[in-house]
Amino acid sequence: MTNRIKLHSGLSRRGLLGLGLGVAAAPALTACGGVSTSGADGGEGSVNFLSTQFTQVEERQRFEKILGDRVTGQKVAFNAVDPSAFATTVQSQVDAGKVQLSLVGGLHGELAPHASRLADLDDLLGSLGDRGFATDLTDLAKLSGGTTKYVPWMQATYVLAVNKKALQWLPSGADVQKLSYDQLLSWLTAARQANGNKPVFGIPAGPKGLYHRFFQGFLLPSFTGGQVTTFRSPDAVTAWQYMKQLWAQTVPASTNYDGMQEPLQRGEVLVAWDHVARLRDAPGDKPDDWVMVPAPSGPKGLGYMLVVAGLGIPDGAPEADRAKAVVTALTTADVQVDVLRQNAFFPVTNAQLPTDLPGAVSLEAAAVKAQQEAANAIVSLPPVGVGARDGEVSQIFKNAFKEICLDGKPVQGVLDAQATQLNVILDELKVACWRPDPAGSPCRVA
Repeated sequence: MTNRIKLHSGLSRRGLLGLGLGVAAAPALTACGGVSTSGADGGEGSVNFLSTQFTQVEERQRFEKILGDRVTGQKVAFNAVDPSAFATTVQSQVDAGKVQLSLVGGLHGELAPHASRLADLDDLLGSLGDRGFATDLTDLAKLSGGTTKYVPWMQATYVLAVNKKALQWLPSGADVQKLSYDQLLSWLTAARQANGNKPVFGIPAGPKGLYHRFFQGFLLPSFTGGQVTTFRSPDAVTAWQYMKQLWAQTVPASTNYDGMQEPLQRGEVLVAWDHVARLRDAPGDKPDDWVMVPAPSGPKGLGYMLVVAGLGIPDGAPEADRAKAVVTALTTADVQVDVLRQNAFFPVTNAQLPTDLPGAVSLEAAAVKAQQEAANAIVSLPPVGVGARDGEVSQIFKNAFKEICLDGKPVQGVLDAQATQLNVILDELKVACWRPDPAGSPCRVA
């Protein structure tokens, strides 16, 4: 494939979220039973499955149903936990030689610190040759080593959801499918003025919202070309000055929103940025009233965050063979499509998408494809290798938002102070930089 934009470990943007975006008939879904998803230890012979994904109640319930319906012949006890609990659980069990987990599922960056604690899965990956995993993904799954440490599971990103009512206020000449950040700001400013001085834009800036990913993977890469090394650069100052202006055109209640589906459904917000899985139900039963579009472009390009999740087996897992059977089931075309239907995570295999996807998921698929195929795309990854300290790293970006946008503190001073804190963490971890920052170790703010 030509014109590939390379990421670390051989990862290319066109090899990732472009997967599975063709349209064809879906394979028939075969129901089967025999799965326990109590959330606790399933007992002898069960596969205890710990995951950082599907922690929201509705997502977890839908995935548990997929496990119950699609995983044949294995008992699975599914536990969804936050990244910190995941990291400490995997580390403590494997290091103590008292492993109760048989399967773990997490983001690439969450699995990376545990490369030495995960079993080699070259044999399992070799048996899944018909899945059509992109070489980019299988290279990434080696976690910078020589053998496969996880099997690709699913992938996702973030997009803008737009109620078509808001399109009337677009600036002249602006294409909602190819917005710049300046056009986004002009649009939202005009919309607020025409809407009785009520903002129409929202972001998930609540206690459990993913708004830090906007700064890490979208705003800063688009304005600075980096995420960490450029954290306090002049371009970063420009980015945060822009963010102050954008926040002035944002629904103030966004600080209470953990996800944007309900505010969009209630009409409190007409335009919102969020994770595709958390926009799944926004259009409700009126998808024709909505459009999903790529993130805007900034001076450096269209920054967007790629979310890649994988399935690993801890060293010493008590039910390793059964866990491999679960991985085999979860990577079949029908299950990959079912996860997309239910939880809006996209296939990592060559599974073809059906024509009858739910309305919102179909809208998202179009936005995801346009975003990853943009000529000026800059791919970012969530923090890689920081393990249980992911929350601390993310808090740095949240702190910058609070102090700059909510408290009105001077941008450069805030960035300098937060950069110092970020470097303390990174200097202790001594991890290599992740995309879009240049490869190298140790990673730190310049």
